[in-house]
Amino acid sequence: MNIVMVGTGYVGLISGLGFAEFGFNVTCIDKDQDRLRRLSENIMPIYEPGLKELFKKHYVDTKRIKLTGDYSSSLSKADVVFITVGTPSRRIDDEADLTDVYSVADEIASNIKKYCLIVIKSTVPVGTSRKIKEIIGKKIDKNLFDVASNPEFLREGSAIDDFLRPDRVVIGVETKRGEKILKLLYRPLYISETPIVSTNIETAEIIKYSSNSFLATKITFINEVSNLCEKVGANVQDVSRAMGLDRRIGSKFLHAGPGFGGSCFPKDVKAFSKTAKKYDVALTLVEAVNLSNRERPSLLAKKIISYYSNNIKGLNFSLLGLSFKPNTDDIRDSISIMIGNILIELGANIVAYDPKAMANTQKLYPAYNFAEDPYSACKNADGVIICTEWNEFRALNIVKLKNIVKRTIMFDFRNLYNQTELENSGWEHVSVGR
Repeated sequence: MNIVMVGTGYVGLISGLGFAEFGFNVTCIDKDQDRLRRLSENIMPIYEPGLKELFKKHYVDTKRIKLTGDYSSSLSKADVVFITVGTPSRRIDDEADLTDVYSVADEIASNIKKYCLIVIKSTVPVGTSRKIKEIIGKKIDKNLFDVASNPEFLREGSAIDDFLRPDRVVIGVETKRGEKILKLLYRPLYISETPIVSTNIETAEIIKYSSNSFLATKITFINEVSNLCEKVGANVQDVSRAMGLDRRIGSKFLHAGPGFGGSCFPKDVKAFSKTAKKYDVALTLVEAVNLSNRERPSLLAKKIISYYSNNIKGLNFSLLGLSFKPNTDDIRDSISIMIGNILIELGANIVAYDPKAMANTQKLYPAYNFAEDPYSACKNADGVIICTEWNEFRALNIVKLKNIVKRTIMFDFRNLYNQTELENSGWEHVSVGR
């Protein structure tokens, strides 16, 4: 079976390698020739644990992965085509930008020569797959293709494991033929008894947005509870722990912190709300989640600024963590960077350190200074700010830091440290919800 991935970004690359690991031959198509060249040299466009090794295994060793910019040849031989291009938010109206998705649909329609299953893996609003079917159906015989939805649930930082050992696989189909093909592709998961949820196409599209919006809601909920905890003297970590012990609630995503960022949650929450409005449905809870998360960076920045009597001009801050979460170099919608930008606008100086995200930050934010390790970043700092829970930030040598910084104040926005222990060591500790 010839599998084609259109797009070698996060989803396309991980999914293509995942199917190669299952034993299939996969052709990855991209119009970006420089990206293809770099991939052929084993230079990954993103950081993801294990990605480089897995790519070498299947591009060099097994040769199950092929890279090409030739749409015509690859699509004409394909049995299954996955659309995995990005769907970023449009700046004007927050809707998902489907330009690239529809462009791929045109390419597919111009190059199909035999029956092919078209699978939309990109995150798209409900109704998009039907639109793709309409675009392709205008150019070729409708008996030559089926359209299906197969949303991805890959977490940055653990995406390879998520593909190979998923909680579930969702397939939205309208024909038995399409369902049979997708179940065949995921048959290697049967041994681990992975649930395969088969639905119609619209249901599959909504499952993706509903899942991300619900997880974002849990994050936002506990962050708002943490605000109340700070006012009344409660401890949000104890609240979270007790709540999470209720199996109906669960402990995951109930950790108070800076808020959610990255390539998925912010855009998906906004797009889900916008899509609902088109059908005269108000997702008021989802809208509130979006609003609350947008306000989060300013709220945390104010915690810092107020500590210095609202005057931080000329002060030096160490910012530990730039990526929106650990084990990735993704800085899209990073709350850490949003906080840093607010401080810089008010005249502060930022020296940042992140194990993987400094190169991406440097390209977009030239006002930042960078250090080679956490301790260098903290030298002469008027305040240490922790925004990303990288493992190496969990056990910093507090005594060593104390002799490096100008002021012993830590803004621990991931609640990594025990407040009492830190204060007994001579530090002032500002955390979240405690």
